[in-house]
Amino acid sequence: MTEITCEIYRAVFTVDENAGFLSKVRKVADEYGTHIILFDADRLAGRDHVEAALRHAWRSWTGGEPIANSLEMEALLYAAGTRQCQTAASFGIHPGENRSYIAVCPAAAGVRDRLADLVTFVDTDREERIDPAKRARLAELFGITPEEVSVVGEDRFRELVLERVALLDVYR
Repeated sequence: MTEITCEIYRAVFTVDENAGFLSKVRKVADEYGTHIILFDADRLAGRDHVEAALRHAWRSWTGGEPIANSLEMEALLYAAGTRQCQTAASFGIHPGENRSYIAVCPAAAGVRDRLADLVTFVDTDREERIDPAKRARLAELFGITPEEVSVVGEDRFRELVLERVALLDVYR
């Protein structure tokens, strides 16, 4: 089983209505023969979280036992660390302003240029900081207790989130 090579971008955009926006994104994906997955950056612990979700989703998808009926939803399920599609969907786009990670899997030349009609790309190489408000939100989303954090240390909080992504395989 081979790993998939994805391009991951950061972007901001406004969504008036989810289905219409996703239809436009799907049209671009179909045109280039790829998958485009939109992750809500405010619900993720950074790029490592996106990469882990994509890696697990691809393994599940190519292994013949996916949870979802699309690679896009499979990746959102892993990002959310749950088997519940409704919960996982909240890790995608939402009406209003979106700060997002956009994954193009497999990478396809020209997709970024086409998506630039729909989103504004944010070029940054620095790791996204997890401020106290985001830490509290992530702890609630992933059921991370203060006791867990005290055991591993504040500086390893991101690893606790990534552990929840990996644990989805155990809970299948």
